[in-house]
Amino acid sequence: MSGEAAAVGGGGGGEGEANGIPPNVTIYINNLNEKIKIEELKKSLTAVFSQFGKILDVIAFKTLKHKGQAWVVFEDVASATEALKRMQGFPFYDKTMRIQYAKTKSDIVAKADGTFVPREKRKRVDEKPEKKQKREHHHDASQIGMGVNAYPGVYGAPQLTQIPIAGGQRVMMPEIIVPNNILFVQNLPHETTPMMLQMLFCQYPGFKEVRMVEAKPGIAFVEYGDEGQATAAMNNLQSFKITKENQMVITYAKK
Repeated sequence: MSGEAAAVGGGGGGEGEANGIPPNVTIYINNLNEKIKIEELKKSLTAVFSQFGKILDVIAFKTLKHKGQAWVVFEDVASATEALKRMQGFPFYDKTMRIQYAKTKSDIVAKADGTFVPREKRKRVDEKPEKKQKREHHHDASQIGMGVNAYPGVYGAPQLTQIPIAGGQRVMMPEIIVPNNILFVQNLPHETTPMMLQMLFCQYPGFKEVRMVEAKPGIAFVEYGDEGQATAAMNNLQSFKITKENQMVITYAKK
């Protein structure tokens, strides 16, 4: 999947309708942290926005002209509208997102509805978009929330019991654990990175760090300054969907 900045133009802040831009399937995001690498930015945007619906493409460029900007193409307008409303002003890599509808169609949408017209190749090589890497998402239910009791160098996970969740999957639910400042997060997609989780959890006061276990994909530990701060983050992010198939399950960790 690919797209050109000219085909998904956007600029300025505020919601699309206020700027005379009709609602459409593509949202334009600016005021993004320019220090984040493009591939990491795309993955993180996918992680944050996929809860609102199927994403067809995420477009971002390395060029100076397009730094701090990105476009997210949804399958339908309802998903794009919900994402715009819910994520407006969201703290993302220490900067506040500014979102509006894109001014024109992305290539992928134009191709789908038969209105795509190829543009001449740009003369400047540095303005060519990077080829978007194909992302294959493998969600193996048998590996979600695998039995884990303790890992060298990380916090201990609670003793676990299998509990079925929607979609026929089963996750490991802990026995009663005393509330504390460390959270145990399960049912994460295997492509989740510490930076993605940090982006989600650092918006709540007291955040300290995210720790993942390379040998055990699908789980993570998140530490806060105290129990109250950890509880607030857990209550707000419980059942957050990083992808449509993966709904986070958060409990206190066994210390």
